[in-house]
Amino acid sequence: MSADPPSSPHDRVEAGPPQELPPLPEDRDAARKAEGREFPCSQCGASITFDPGAQKLECGHCGHVEAVALEEGAKVAERDLRAVLARLAERRKDERALASGIFEVRCDACGGTVQFAGTLTATSCAYCAAPIQREGVHDAAERAPVDGVLPFRIEEPAARENLRRWTKSRWFLPTPLKRDGIEAAFRGVYLPFFTFDAYTANRFSGQRGTRHTMVIGAGKTRTVIVYYTWRSVVGSFERFFDDLLETAGSGLPEKQMAELEPWPLRGLKPFSPQFLSGFLARTYDVPIERCFESAKGRIRKEIEADVRRRIGGDAQRIHTIETGWPALTYKHVLLPVWLTTYRWTDKLYRVVVNAATGEVQGERPWSGWKIFFFVTFLAAVAGGIAAIAAHR
Repeated sequence: MSADPPSSPHDRVEAGPPQELPPLPEDRDAARKAEGREFPCSQCGASITFDPGAQKLECGHCGHVEAVALEEGAKVAERDLRAVLARLAERRKDERALASGIFEVRCDACGGTVQFAGTLTATSCAYCAAPIQREGVHDAAERAPVDGVLPFRIEEPAARENLRRWTKSRWFLPTPLKRDGIEAAFRGVYLPFFTFDAYTANRFSGQRGTRHTMVIGAGKTRTVIVYYTWRSVVGSFERFFDDLLETAGSGLPEKQMAELEPWPLRGLKPFSPQFLSGFLARTYDVPIERCFESAKGRIRKEIEADVRRRIGGDAQRIHTIETGWPALTYKHVLLPVWLTTYRWTDKLYRVVVNAATGEVQGERPWSGWKIFFFVTFLAAVAGGIAAIAAHR
């Protein structure tokens, strides 16, 4: 099926059903002060961190392992989008103050002072490496609280091995880089996302085009004319969109982040700050309203494609699409990635590893010489084929 073809004087319009739109389908029901937080080991009192391999908290000092503490009956729940948009609009000023600026936190392990800048909410002490978090940011009343977290599952050695394989598989990578691989420090980071669910009720009107050809004249004056006959079409349908994911952190490599999908969102756990222990974490700085507008744009494109399929025929003309949004929900989630940057000929490149699936996406340099020789080779092969064909 094609997009709208240009009008032609040969187009014909056949009588169709009256252009009265059907009714829409029936609606369906669908900040504490920033403080440092460390998680002490119950056996020796040292700081414990989350172990992706064991999916538990582990003490690097005595080796004690314990489960992440979750509230009884806790679950990852969908929230009403319209209600939160109305509430957050009233508190936008307070939210901007909470999400910006420099916060200083005292490390209980060594007494050093640790700074949290902007949206950073979990880090480690620069003096003793103890994990520290800003208290209350992810569940502050002024902000959309975190509903779920997808714990780290890919450990750093596995992420490095996946990066090595990714590097080896890149075409036209400079030879030294492909041979030696990328040596760079990884950072494990929880990044903020919003997921949106939308139940939509849609009605549309348009025309279904059937393609015809007509031959005029003969010989050198023979002309083939293509024309369409059009029949009016109206209809209505419902469609549910589940877990449309939108990045809620600015400054991230959006193309690479999008290519990390799909995420195993069925593995989301109810939020507990203990999952963040030992990793960096950021809260959102792209407002939920902007994220929803982006998701809505994707939904509209999907609905338009659906309308074209329902109109059918060889070509379609869409006159109207009316979409109702009876039910809208969202979740604020933290998803795990391994981030690294490396330098090649004075330029920085970023690589992102999905810490739940192991998928690697990133920026890379290109070898101009390899591309040149490959194009030259293709030209030589094409020339040889042409020469052989000419001698037959």
